[in-house]
Amino acid sequence: MADLFDIATPPRSDAPRPLADRLRPRVLSDVIGQEKVLSQDGPLGAMLAARSLSSLILWGPPGVGKTTIARLLADATDLTFVQISAIFTGVPDLRKVFEAARLRRQNGQGTLLFVDEIHRFNKAQQDGFLPHMEDGTILLVGATTENPSFELNAALLSRAQVIVLERLSLTDLERLAQRAEKELGRALPLQGEAREALLEMADGDGRALLNLIEQVTSWKIEAALDRDQLAQRLMRRAAKYDKSGDEHYNLISALHKSVRGSDPDAALYWFARMLEGGEDPRFLARRITRMAVEDIGLADPQAEAVCLDGWQTYERLGSPEGELALAQAVVYLALAPKSNAVYTAYKAARAAARETGSLMPPKHILNAPTRMMKDQGYGAGYAYDHEAEDGFSGQNYFPDGMKRPVWYLPPERGFERELKKRVEYFAKLRAKR
Repeated sequence: MADLFDIATPPRSDAPRPLADRLRPRVLSDVIGQEKVLSQDGPLGAMLAARSLSSLILWGPPGVGKTTIARLLADATDLTFVQISAIFTGVPDLRKVFEAARLRRQNGQGTLLFVDEIHRFNKAQQDGFLPHMEDGTILLVGATTENPSFELNAALLSRAQVIVLERLSLTDLERLAQRAEKELGRALPLQGEAREALLEMADGDGRALLNLIEQVTSWKIEAALDRDQLAQRLMRRAAKYDKSGDEHYNLISALHKSVRGSDPDAALYWFARMLEGGEDPRFLARRITRMAVEDIGLADPQAEAVCLDGWQTYERLGSPEGELALAQAVVYLALAPKSNAVYTAYKAARAAARETGSLMPPKHILNAPTRMMKDQGYGAGYAYDHEAEDGFSGQNYFPDGMKRPVWYLPPERGFERELKKRVEYFAKLRAKR
């Protein structure tokens, strides 16, 4: 039975082919930038050496070779390569793919099914792959730019090994540029700094670099261009940033940890990266304020006010002027003394509240607005702190029978150095009374 998925009309020899297609590696050793996974000691290299390839999820940014690696894995294991995209494939199409793979299997031929953008399939569609993976009808290789642990079913992940592919380094991109020059038969018409700028514009994406090179080599110019001349002719690629995807969480994590690590320059960099990617400054204002209460806390009580003032200034001025107020807050937080003492104490208190949520407050701190409540001892024995010596009664305010915990432990940093003295002072008075 003929299978339309096996039929591919070869292009005419004189048909134009993009540079990226002409330079597509023909063996795995030609793949640039993924030596960690393809070497003999890497996960894919070890699988191929053992002739035991399992289903895979290739996770990495665009232009790092996911499709190429999948195709070459099929070649190396003598499997029929079938490629689909989750964007354009529906349930009826999947049924045809699985049926064709089943017929191949009956004829002794295996199928490597490459699913691009596999995270675009919903959970039910992902479940549809499982029986065909389990009975050997297909060997699944999925490609995704999103974190598989967020986007893919646990059942699917349990049957596939996740392989992390890395964005190409500048060294990798330079090797790719040299390969392109060899294919084209001439050097790029760029001076040294302009060449570096071109590599930076690719932003770790090999396919993007080859498209840029193709554009540059099409220009009819006599002298090599410098950096400024290149910038005038070539629009810089937009930063890869999905405000609802994995990169969104990666960058806000980088910003938060740079602030926590007291590095104002790194914090400003990640803040700027998010703005350049089109992030809503209001989201950043909210997260920056969260950083103030989580990581600075009472070590610098002014930090929260600085964030709220910056947020309000942004609301008054809008973009881009108001973004400077948020940048100012970022720098203030990065240089502020750090403490998570209140955050830690708060989490401990919440945990205790969940465990002891039915315990009543001690009767002596309950109001007694009725005679019955007074007769039951509500409010009896309450000591009014303002009438006590030093304005401190030392009474117990936890439920009767509950061992008194110590959750708030201020460090010797910033304003909390003073609060630590107060905590110790009241603890000493409480022990006496």
